[in-house]
Formats: sequence, structure tokens, C-alpha cells
Amino acid sequence: MSPVTITVALLVGIVVWVMVARRLTARSWESGSEEGDIAALRMAPARLGLWIFLAVVTSLFCLFLSAYSMRSHHGDWSHVTLQDVLWLNTGLLVVGSVAMQIGRHAIGSGRMLRLKVGLVAGGLFTIAFLAGQLVAWGQLRDAGHFVQADPATAFFYLLTAVHGLHLLGGLWVWGRTMSRLLQGAELVELRLSVELCTVYWHYLLLVWIALFGALLYL
Repeated sequence: MSPVTITVALLVGIVVWVMVARRLTARSWESGSEEGDIAALRMAPARLGLWIFLAVVTSLFCLFLSAYSMRSHHGDWSHVTLQDVLWLNTGLLVVGSVAMQIGRHAIGSGRMLRLKVGLVAGGLFTIAFLAGQLVAWGQLRDAGHFVQADPATAFFYLLTAVHGLHLLGGLWVWGRTMSRLLQGAELVELRLSVELCTVYWHYLLLVWIALFGALLYL
């Protein structure tokens, strides 16, 4: 896996994600169309953009995991003892994903309060997950496992950092969606944003489970 390949994949992913984020946070009333959001739900070009972005991200993580697997077969490989807090972090991300799904269902049933609770809980549990990842980093550092210590430790920091950066990108869109919600946007205006944010949360949960499994057993 060459640095050029990684850089290109990251750049393409960032560009596509910016395009998706702009589409998700666009306001129909600013374009002068009375049915802008309804048309967006029908056409939903952001859906295509998100799936392209997820395909790029999947390729990136597959490259990382492939490199991790190949490197782990070298004689100097020393497996990292994972911190117990990672199990708690996994649970937090699962709950955050479930909360986002609850918010998604709330739009279909027209329950504004339930939507707010689901989105707030989804974001807060995700932030707690990221804080827990920093705690895990601190515990590794205190145990003398620095980035330069050995290849396994370096991969741990790399994989968790890249996953965390993608979650931060999701939280940025989540924050924009929450802002629109608190400013009184109608449910139909938020449907697409909430739907795609939820898909993104589920996706990153699956990515984390795959990464965590690789860190545990490879």
C-alpha cells in the first residue's frame, strides 16, 4: 500500500464528502423553490454521493486491513494488548447508531420530540466514543506503547485515528442538521439529512467492528 494510493483515496473521499455535506445542509428556501426538499427526496443525488464516498472509504480501510494482515506475519510483530475501554467504546458506538435509527424512524411517524431525542443521543454517544478512544490512546501511552514503539502499535494508532476522523466528519454534518432542527425546520426538510446521517453512522459502526476484530484476532 503506497503513500500515493492512501493520499489519493483520502483526497477523493474528502472531496466527495464535502459535496455530500453541502447537499445535505442546503436549504430549499434559499433556492426559491417551494418544493425543493420534496424534489430532493425524489431525486436524492446526495444518496449517490454518499454511496460513492462509502465505496472510497471502504477501499481505503480494506487497504489498511490488508497491509495490517500482511505485516502481522513478519517475525518482529508484537501483538498489542488492547485496553478494556475499547469494549465500552464499542458499546457506546452501538447505542449511538441505535439512537440515530430511532431518530430516523421518528421522521416517518411525524414525532418531532422523538427525532430530537434520537439525534441528540446519537451525537452524544458518538462524542463519548471518541473521548473513550482518546482514553485508550492515553492508556497505551502510559504503558509505554508509542507510535514508534513497534509496527502493531503504529497500526493501532493509524486505524483508530482514521476511523475517528471519519466520525468527526459525520459529527460536523450532524451538527448542521441539529442546527436546522433547533431553528424550526420541518420534518420533510430534514428527512434526507437524517436518513443519510443514519446510514453513515451504521456504516462506521460496521467499520469499527471490523477494525476491532482485526486488532483482536489478527
